[in-house]
Amino acid sequence: MEVRDSTYRVWFDESSSTVFFEGSLRLGTADYRPISELLDAVLAKNLPVLTLHMLELNFLNSSGINTLYKFAISLRKRGSTLVTVRGTTVIAWQTKSLANLKKFLPTITIEMLSDE
Repeated sequence: MEVRDSTYRVWFDESSSTVFFEGSLRLGTADYRPISELLDAVLAKNLPVLTLHMLELNFLNSSGINTLYKFAISLRKRGSTLVTVRGTTVIAWQTKSLANLKKFLPTITIEMLSDE
């Protein structure tokens, strides 16, 4: 499963149970539908563990952040998947926005790596 264009790529690697995000996501709300569908397909797999790898996601606008928050709510309703988000403190938006995922999915683990 993969969604991409010239500025971003989002894909699911089943062998590692990881959704990778890279590039810059500056889409309109409706344009996030393919990414939401990919996330819904991952959710339907009922995985015991899932990682969201965002280390190479340079930018995510508010519509994209809302897409992530909705996915977190869906995961919370499912209740059976242990989720880890890997981000980086080097990319400013990730520190605050990824931490806010805990409001929607309290069991989520946030790993913020730094370049230090």
